[in-house]
Amino acid sequence: MLALAALFANPATAAPQKIEFWTFSMKPKFTPYFETLVKNYEAGNPGVKVEWVDFPWDIIQTKLVTRIVAGTPPALVNLNVPWADEFARDGLLAPVDALLGDARPRYLASTLEDLTFNGKTYGFPMYSNVAVIAYNTQIFKAAAIPHAPRDLDEQLLFARQIAARTGKAGLCPALSKIDGLMMQQGLAVIKDGKAVFNSPAHIALIAKLAETYKAGGLLKDALFAEDNFPAAIDAYKGGRLGMLLAPPTAVKRIQSDAKDIYTITDVAPAPLGPTGIADGGWLVHFAVPKNVDAKLMPAVGKFARYLTNDANQLTFAKQASVYPAMAQAANDPFFTTVPPGAGAAEKAVSAGAVSMPHSHTLYVAGITDYDELRRYLVKAVEAGVTGKQDIKQALDQAVAIWNKKLAAQRSH
Repeated sequence: MLALAALFANPATAAPQKIEFWTFSMKPKFTPYFETLVKNYEAGNPGVKVEWVDFPWDIIQTKLVTRIVAGTPPALVNLNVPWADEFARDGLLAPVDALLGDARPRYLASTLEDLTFNGKTYGFPMYSNVAVIAYNTQIFKAAAIPHAPRDLDEQLLFARQIAARTGKAGLCPALSKIDGLMMQQGLAVIKDGKAVFNSPAHIALIAKLAETYKAGGLLKDALFAEDNFPAAIDAYKGGRLGMLLAPPTAVKRIQSDAKDIYTITDVAPAPLGPTGIADGGWLVHFAVPKNVDAKLMPAVGKFARYLTNDANQLTFAKQASVYPAMAQAANDPFFTTVPPGAGAAEKAVSAGAVSMPHSHTLYVAGITDYDELRRYLVKAVEAGVTGKQDIKQALDQAVAIWNKKLAAQRSH
């Protein structure tokens, strides 16, 4: 009898399983969301204690490495896809295929593809973003443009038309992310370990941009800056730009900052590239670091599935103006239906939802010091687009620098 009594007494005294999960840059705006989520989970899972920690986005990677090396990692951590790729390559993350279990088919296929490296999945998709095209209907009318652009060629053609007929700029592409644009257009940046962005097709793409630049169709303010979005949205709000490629949240900003421009703004889904990939995808997910206690894994998987389930993703996505990575949540009427008499901000939400299943994070995987290499590419593109240098010559030079550095990386 005594042994039996001890057996029954045991669960009550067992230490709760502790799950620590990290997010980046969520406080203070999303404090109520995460605190409520933790409270609800603990109420339904009495043997589990959940601790939420939030770090600024620019220090979370350093903190994570320190804790993994010390053997005390959090159970789950918020990462974006390039970070996850790098950490997985360095053996600092655990694959989560077994933990996804029967929840796997409920995530959008495109989001799981983003997190699959060498055949293994490294995260629970949480949310993503995607670009829409906001356009000034008065400028379009003055330039005799009948509809929103349906591909990149039309974007550039319309931009040249706007410049010729109104004297304004038509478009402000993020040319500091030219590698992503190349990939979206079906042009590889690296093939078989070598840079290949000086092919005739790449040269033709830069030539189209150069032609549009020369015609005044591209907004020159900060065109090649690391982040030219502030310049682009300012020009759009000031009525100096015909089209704005941006996430739906930007349309809300136009609504609050420039009501006159907002009333003449319409929205369309941003054109997919010939690859069928949407523009502006950027997936954020929860990864499991290496060295998490194996005995804790079933509890970590259960909490991760809860953290990223349809209901929680939908609540978060509505508050954050992003898109859920779960199929059912992504198809919620909030994202897919446009109420009668809707303004551009509501239209932007559903325009983005159209593209969301095609959203991928476009970046070059598996390269050390990639940002430094990309700067050489951007400088070459800038020289070609602005006419300072022959396009082929500029790209050839950048390819030579890349291949020298890539070869040095391979030999280490």
